[in-house]
Amino acid sequence: MTGLPAALAEIVDDFAAVDGQDKLQLLLEFSRELPPLPAELAEDAMEPVPECQSPLFLSVDAADPAKVRLYFSAPPEAPTTRGFASILAQGLDGLSAQEILDVPDDFYVNLGLADAVSPLRLRGISAMLARIKRHLR
Repeated sequence: MTGLPAALAEIVDDFAAVDGQDKLQLLLEFSRELPPLPAELAEDAMEPVPECQSPLFLSVDAADPAKVRLYFSAPPEAPTTRGFASILAQGLDGLSAQEILDVPDDFYVNLGLADAVSPLRLRGISAMLARIKRHLR
C-alpha cells in the first residue's frame, strides 16, 4: 500500500505474505511485542478506547510534533487488541504528527484480517488510529 510510513508498510507487507491462520499467528506475535508502559505513565491517566472489544488505553505525546510518542495498554488476555495496538506502536511511534495524519484511515484493510477477525474487532484498530489522529489535529 502506497502512502504508508516505512515501518507500517513493512508490517502490512508481513501480513500480506501469510495466509489464513498464519495471519492470526502473526497478530499473536505482535501482541507479545507490545511495549510496556514507561514507569511514569499510569493507565488511569490514559484515554480509554471503548470501541475495542477488550480494555484498551492509549496516550499520545505530541510535545515534539516531529517525533510523536504513542503508548498503549491492554491486558495480556486480549491478544487481538494487544496485537492491533502493537501494530500501531511499531508502525507509527516516533513519526512526525504529519506522517501519522497522512496514514489512510482504512490502512488496516490491507492487513487481510477481515476473514480471520470480526468486524467489531477491526473497528478497534480503526478507533485507535482515529483517536491518535484526533490528538494530533
